[in-house]
Amino acid sequence: MFPGSFDPIHYGHIDIARRAAKLFNQVIVAVYDKPLKSLLFMPEERIALAKQAMSEFPNVSVVGYSGLTVTFAKEIGIDAIVRGLRVFSDFEFEFRMALANKRLDKSIDTIALITSEENTFLSSSTVKEIASFGGDVSSMVPDYVNEALTRKYRNLSK
Repeated sequence: MFPGSFDPIHYGHIDIARRAAKLFNQVIVAVYDKPLKSLLFMPEERIALAKQAMSEFPNVSVVGYSGLTVTFAKEIGIDAIVRGLRVFSDFEFEFRMALANKRLDKSIDTIALITSEENTFLSSSTVKEIASFGGDVSSMVPDYVNEALTRKYRNLSK
């Protein structure tokens, strides 16, 4: 399972999912509904964009979830959580989260994939900030995500 808020999904997320799909028979991209950060897109919108992004990978599915990630993983029979690491600060955060998840459920492991070099700088926050000022994020997200960002920011400015 590859969990996240995916607000919005970008090429870094897609790359991690693609690589996880090569390692595992089945990958579930799990879109968390209420993270402790402000969201631009509603859960349904994030799920729809993620489904579109994952449509080319036959062994990847997308679902939404609430609550603790390890609880959801256990409910759907998952024993591995995939996370992407970009920079050293990601490692510290993900390391602590993996240990906390292991404390909650010893049967679930965390697999960390190092981001591809071209995606090192990429985060949903960066994409949103650039898009909010009308900047070009076309090299960071698929066209349909770029269009969704443009629509969202146009509607927010009304």
